[in-house]
Order: sequence, then structure tokens, then C-alpha cells
Amino acid sequence: MTLGSKREVAMSIEVMIKRNVKQGPQAKKLVPLILQLRALATYQPGYISGKTLYNVESPEDCLVVSEWQSLEHWYRWLESQKRAEIQSKIDELTGEQTQYGIYAAMVEKGGASMPPSGFTKK
Repeated sequence: MTLGSKREVAMSIEVMIKRNVKQGPQAKKLVPLILQLRALATYQPGYISGKTLYNVESPEDCLVVSEWQSLEHWYRWLESQKRAEIQSKIDELTGEQTQYGIYAAMVEKGGASMPPSGFTKK
């Protein structure tokens, strides 16, 4: 994901944060870091909610779903120094970069809600 791909979206967004977490000692070290990120996120402007899930068919597959009022709010949190410090520890622990996907509702009450005009991925 590049910050150059930011686009205005006039609705809340959901960020899917994927990590591969080995069960056992790695998971025990990782959970407090994820909880720390969640605690800090709750104080950020624009944060709505979040939850952490694991794939029941592949428990190493971890997904955090984080909802924000806008892309601007999410990017402000993404770029914060404190978050970057904790994220660096997580990536070092897992041995791979965390993957991010940003989603907006395709269908809203009363009809479709497509990407705004001019929306292109860079």
C-alpha cells in the first residue's frame, strides 16, 4: 500500500490487517502488542471499532478489522510514530510485513455506493 494511492471517500472505511502468526511462543509475544495497538487506536480521532479474528481452518491466519470514519483518520493513525514503533516490533516478531487492505461499502442502504469518480489505484 502506498500513501500516494489515497483517495477521498465520503463514508467510513474498514481496514483489513492480515498477519501470519505461529502458534505458541510467537503468539504469546504478539498478543500484547496487538492489544497495545488497539488500546492506542481507541484514542485516535476517527476510530470507530475493531476486532481481532483468526481463521478457524488455519489458526496462523490472523485478521484485524478496524473501522474508521474516513481514510484521512486511518492514514493519520497509520503514519503516527507510536504506531510505527509497535508495528515494527510486530513485523520483526512475525518475520514478515503486515498486509493492509482498505475497504468501503460497495452497497449501502437504498442502493449501490460505488467508488467516487476519478478513483484509480496507483
